[in-house]
Amino acid sequence: MRLVGRVVHHTGRRLFLVHCDAAQLPRLYSEVTDRRLTPLGRIVDIFGKVEHPYAAVASYPGRTPETGKKIYARD
Repeated sequence: MRLVGRVVHHTGRRLFLVHCDAAQLPRLYSEVTDRRLTPLGRIVDIFGKVEHPYAAVASYPGRTPETGKKIYARD
């Protein structure tokens, strides 16, 4: 399990954006969890500048985290 980043924005009901660390980019379609290992969704896109990438995560129904929470990836 490794840190993906922090939630920065919610777009709609089932999509949220995570600011990632450029040195540790997650894999596309990885499952993301919170610190208690509760599955939250899957990474569907990685975009932005090389120095400051973002990941778009499609959340599972009813599992959208709050802004500012840390998100982790399960490989």
